Amino acid sequence: MTVTVHTIAPRLPFADVLAAGLLAEAEDDPLALAGVTVLLPSQRARRTLREAFLRRSGGRALLLPRMAAIGDLDEDEVLFAQAAGGALPEAVDIPPAIPPLRRRLLLTRLILAMPDASGKPRTPDQAARLAAELARLLDQVQTEGLGFDGLAGLVPDDYAKHWQITLNFLQILTHHWPALLAAEGCLDPTERRNRLLDAQGRAWAEAPPPGRIIAAGITGSIPAAARLVAVVAGLPQGCAVLPGLDRDLDDDSWAVLDQSHPQDPLKRLLEIMGIDRAAVTDWPAPHDEIPAAPPSRQRLISEALRPARTTHRWRDIEPLPAEAVANVSRIDCPGPREEALAIALMMREALEDAGRTCALVTPDRDLARRVAADLGRWGITVDDSAGRPLAVTPPGVFLRLSAEMVAADFAPVPLLAALKHPLSGAGLSRVAFREGVRTLERTVLRGVRPGPGLDGLRRIIPDHEARTLVPWLDAVEACCAPFVALMARDEVPFADLLEAHLRLAEALAGSDEIHGALELWSGRAGDVAAGFARDLADSAADLGTIAPRHYPALLDALMVGVPVREDVGTHPRLSILGPLEARLQHADLMIVGGLNEDTWPPRIQADPWMSRPMRTSFGLPLPEQRVGHTAHDFAHLFCAPRVALTRSEKVEGTPTVPSRWLLRLETVMAASGLTPLDGPSHYLDWADRLDQPTAFVPGERPAPCPPVEARPTKLSVTRIETWMRDPYAIYAQFILGLRALDPLDAEPGAADYGQLVHKALELFIKRHPDALPEDARGALLACGHEVFEQDIARPAVWAFWWPRFERLTDWVVAQEAARRADVRESHVEAEGTLTVGEFTLTAKADRIDLLHDGSLAILDYKTGAPPSQKEVAAGYAPQLPLEACIAQAGGFARIPARPVSKLLYWHLSGNAEGGAEKTAGADPGMLATEALDGLRGLIAAFNRPETPYEARPHPGKAPRYSDYLHLARVKEWSAGGGEGDE
Repeated sequence: MTVTVHTIAPRLPFADVLAAGLLAEAEDDPLALAGVTVLLPSQRARRTLREAFLRRSGGRALLLPRMAAIGDLDEDEVLFAQAAGGALPEAVDIPPAIPPLRRRLLLTRLILAMPDASGKPRTPDQAARLAAELARLLDQVQTEGLGFDGLAGLVPDDYAKHWQITLNFLQILTHHWPALLAAEGCLDPTERRNRLLDAQGRAWAEAPPPGRIIAAGITGSIPAAARLVAVVAGLPQGCAVLPGLDRDLDDDSWAVLDQSHPQDPLKRLLEIMGIDRAAVTDWPAPHDEIPAAPPSRQRLISEALRPARTTHRWRDIEPLPAEAVANVSRIDCPGPREEALAIALMMREALEDAGRTCALVTPDRDLARRVAADLGRWGITVDDSAGRPLAVTPPGVFLRLSAEMVAADFAPVPLLAALKHPLSGAGLSRVAFREGVRTLERTVLRGVRPGPGLDGLRRIIPDHEARTLVPWLDAVEACCAPFVALMARDEVPFADLLEAHLRLAEALAGSDEIHGALELWSGRAGDVAAGFARDLADSAADLGTIAPRHYPALLDALMVGVPVREDVGTHPRLSILGPLEARLQHADLMIVGGLNEDTWPPRIQADPWMSRPMRTSFGLPLPEQRVGHTAHDFAHLFCAPRVALTRSEKVEGTPTVPSRWLLRLETVMAASGLTPLDGPSHYLDWADRLDQPTAFVPGERPAPCPPVEARPTKLSVTRIETWMRDPYAIYAQFILGLRALDPLDAEPGAADYGQLVHKALELFIKRHPDALPEDARGALLACGHEVFEQDIARPAVWAFWWPRFERLTDWVVAQEAARRADVRESHVEAEGTLTVGEFTLTAKADRIDLLHDGSLAILDYKTGAPPSQKEVAAGYAPQLPLEACIAQAGGFARIPARPVSKLLYWHLSGNAEGGAEKTAGADPGMLATEALDGLRGLIAAFNRPETPYEARPHPGKAPRYSDYLHLARVKEWSAGGGEGDE
């Protein structure tokens, strides 16, 4: 049997040369091409060849050959022989392939039925991820045409015990999966593909078709595909066209090729076809007008990638001409950001020439996303062959967030994440729904977490918002009620959960203008999401029942690996490709990005199922085979007429190692007399200058000077300290009217805890103003319980604050017992004012005791650390001294003017000691006089229009915390130094 095998050199664009050869064969017969069948490796290769025919024919009308992608072969493509009157192949009797998602769910069910080595059950999402790995192992084994019979003897006694545990787990594939698959009447997709390819090979071998048949661009890495290529090459009118067979490599090197070498798949394919490398000829095609790299480029990359066992020949390498690296540039970038921006600039520059094309090829998905985002600066949407994961598209995110919202029992953060999604509407108008979300966030969700469920939200809705918020929550609840009911159960069929969740998503996505299904499933991402939901619903019953709390994580796990590829609206001359998609591709400029070790080639991951010796014994290829495939891709890309190589010198601050192929190129170029590769530095300069401001203006400390009439004329004693330490905060709060929102799902805060303690002590003193009750501690706890009850809907109050309150009651009771003999009467939460010129000072004293000696004692409750006597004496903590001024002037209602003899802080920390009493100073009268003088100075200063409300004028005395630090942009103007502790 005569075997016809050709090759197209890697320095030539494969698709263009193949099309040129077929057009030359057809000559002027417009019907000749229609009788040709071309087998290609992938669907993208089909599209590439169609475009090549369009270029080579000058745009004239053609009847193209029939093109089939053997990676996705189906019955329609396998029945070629029938059209020629041959016998019907046995492909019609091959069972259908089991849908991938259904296979994964069935494997998940089997894994859930098998506990792990520790005896603990697995969660459904863990099982789903293991199922994906098992499916990958199935595909690998079936691709190589192996069975699982040899697994039992793979683990000798001297192997680690965990390998035997792994083999026991793999009984899912050896014992359970074949029976389950037979019951389904299906085959694994890879096994079915193998059978289809073999059936097609047998049909053609028995009844060769009358037309021309060409297997083009297939490397034979799939054994079944290699067997089909061998059949095609032996047909009377058949031939194989190999991509980039290296016929210049010396015989010694060819003999020692290993799986990591780019030529290894082609070598094995030639062995299957029974043909020597020397018998392979060039594909006959006129290619004088097709842009091509010089032959020396091909020799350079062949030398650079020669097997490690023969690299000693580099010492005797012949000099290569400079044209070998003509139009090859290399750009080493400081980091990924600069690399992405430089690539985007190269791609943008390519569009300046009419008709010029450019492609970025990289396995680094982060780099691809960065480049796509940077091209968006110029309004360019680029074709990214890998697409976007469904989980990060709007419909995918909405499905995940809506499930998490219910699973988290409507906790603030998951609730707002779902309701603020652009798709959310709950059947209301978009305006009304958005306003409801904002109101709910502002009035209910800010602060400590409410009670669980929507009922927990209802219980704390303020009365003035109930009229609008309650109906709004009812609309949200109507969308969620069936799913909420299922999520409250212990075990639920996964199919029921999925159906209820999809109904929730459609209802929640609707508005008064459009049905939720139309909104949720619209656009390309919506189409993919709808297909995913449909396929999942078709197979959901196979999983059985699960605990509803695992549903969101399981949904996330099942979404992994579902891509969304935009097929419209992308730029026709730019593309981003992975190495696999880039095979047989052609562009005027090929950019090979991310050329660092562990990216090109990818890091070799440890096999979770078998060690390297076990894989070899079983018959699976070593992981290095992937390195060889990637090396083959790199060799083809390097041989493009114009190519740019880029890499980042650091990633996340860590130095990187250049790709081994770059290092090999450097070595061979030095040995052959070529100068090192260099790139145009202006791309990095442009990237650096693109976001560079025209001038750097150092940040200045804000010092606004509002009109005097806009300045506050009334402040509380607690704000006087802020006025001194950080006037800008007074400006922001009282002149601009800005208030900080509480954080979402806040941890129990000291301020809130302090308010409750104040209220409890106030209630205790009011109920027992004279003598203490017999059970004083019990009475204080009862007051605390009554006060805390108003926040009973917030569980964190009890979990964090109540134990602290219990610890301080003993100390408070002891203090009260010790001081009651000296106290004539006590006033709690006493409000008072003092007029200083046209300025009004207000205060609400925590407690003022009238002592038997006629003086007053002022107490301030502090749940945080009280100020030191030094701070009080310096005037930076004037609260208690100013309250003494008001008390001495008779400014507190129902408290006559009296001298103040004591200024005390009660530090109610709730620690092991409960609390501590500290004095503000030994001479309250002097402190009050000095504080009043300081206040008069402040008032006079800020009554002048030129006095600014400066941000933190005394850094060493600045407040520890402020709600307005970000507005004052403190970190900008304090970064230059000279700001003390700033």
